Amino acid sequence: MHPNDLADDNEDDQHTPAERAAAAARSTWVSVAVNLILSAAQIGIGSVSKSQALIADGIHSLSDLVSDFVVLFAGHHSKKDADIDHPYGHQRFETAASLALGLILLAVGGAMLWSAVGKLQSPESIAQVHASALWVVGGALIAKETLFRYMLKVAKQMKSSMLVANAWHARSDAASSLVVGLGIVGNLAGYPILDPIAALIVGFMVARMGWEFGWEAMHDLMDRAVDEVEVEAIARTLRETPGVSGVHDVRTRKMGDMIVVDAHIEVDAALTVEAGHNITVQARQRVLRRHRVLSLMTHVDPWRRAEPPPEPPAQARVG
Repeated sequence: MHPNDLADDNEDDQHTPAERAAAAARSTWVSVAVNLILSAAQIGIGSVSKSQALIADGIHSLSDLVSDFVVLFAGHHSKKDADIDHPYGHQRFETAASLALGLILLAVGGAMLWSAVGKLQSPESIAQVHASALWVVGGALIAKETLFRYMLKVAKQMKSSMLVANAWHARSDAASSLVVGLGIVGNLAGYPILDPIAALIVGFMVARMGWEFGWEAMHDLMDRAVDEVEVEAIARTLRETPGVSGVHDVRTRKMGDMIVVDAHIEVDAALTVEAGHNITVQARQRVLRRHRVLSLMTHVDPWRRAEPPPEPPAQARVG
């Protein structure tokens, strides 16, 4: 799943910034507790059992702690009200946090790759892994998959791409724990090289996930538009507003997990300025209520009914 693939239903998104921040904090503190326990167990048992793959997985869990605190920091700042310096609010703290998450994952994955390659170049240094490592991996796999499902559910409810990124970070941990488990099983079965190979695969998975999150966040910081389905849904809400005769030039850009919209709406040219204004106010309220739109800037264009063609002269009709 793409980090920005939120729930498809964008109608009636009425979560306030305070509710979104509270949900983000709740789910992230759960993640902090789980990752703190897992990282301690994985690194500790990995060192005792001589499993490089388990230690790599523990470092991955430890990086999650850093990621969680980045999310908490962003959630705290993104809920601040708009001010003179930030007239559109502080929602892009979430996008910056997603970029930071991507960079953290990229760095951690690169370090894992470097360490695993070093081991593979010296196969004689690979030790026999103790069976206790396998029990830790099994517990970590269950914990991470459960954490992923919980965090993704909250992320979809709040329509938060930052929380989606953090949830899929947890899923990448579950996948890495599965790979680590297979490497440890291979090591115990008499193939010691499978343990550093598992660490190598984990490093690649982490680095790839980091690149994807960082790349997506960077595009959002460059005012990327939302997908065509969401643009059409916003345009449809505008068109269905009583008094709106047409809609065109709907442009969007992301502001964190919210959207800033510019649109041209057409109203009857015979209406007064006040009547036209009232129609645009109603259209704006409908969009803000039904979609995750932070601000809607409208330009009113006059619309005139097409005049029917003139009747031909009586003589011409007879002829």
